Amino acid sequence: MDQHWALLVVDMQMEMANATVAGRPRANPDAEDNVAQLLAAFRGAGLPVLHVMHDDPRPESKFRRDLPSGQPMPCAKPAPGETVIWKTGSSGFVDTGLAELLRARSITNLVIVGGVAAFCVNSTARSAANLGFEIEVVEDALIAFAMPARKGGDLDAEVVLEVTLSSLQAGFGSVLPTREVLARLTVAA
Repeated sequence: MDQHWALLVVDMQMEMANATVAGRPRANPDAEDNVAQLLAAFRGAGLPVLHVMHDDPRPESKFRRDLPSGQPMPCAKPAPGETVIWKTGSSGFVDTGLAELLRARSITNLVIVGGVAAFCVNSTARSAANLGFEIEVVEDALIAFAMPARKGGDLDAEVVLEVTLSSLQAGFGSVLPTREVLARLTVAA
């Protein structure tokens, strides 16, 4: 990997941890550890790291930058000098200037991690691909929660994650585990 690659960390905010502690069913119990490993590896390789965080304009939302629940999780705190982009919608590319910032830095390839897989990660990854960026989504560095099914009941978190990753791989980019990304970073170093 070279300077055309960047790690994009999506919505790793305290409300994700709060939902987990409250018992919301989720996939990838090691996602936070994997995000932390990838952050350390990208930083160690001198590769760019960017953070996209959600600042929901609705007053009842817990994903607001003025609340403790909207702050970064300890495993994904931005380091000094790392770019933090605040978004108000699902995609990190809508009305944020992220695409222009990436292009100005000659970043063409994104490794994407974070939460929630079926929502903001999915929207951000699809937008990135549609804008011409090459994407890799790290399957075990994503938070994925169970969700209500449209015809009643719930969809299991593992099913939600698999459907999300399958649709991304089918038409938008690659899906791979943390260990493969780390191995490529080690070889490049």
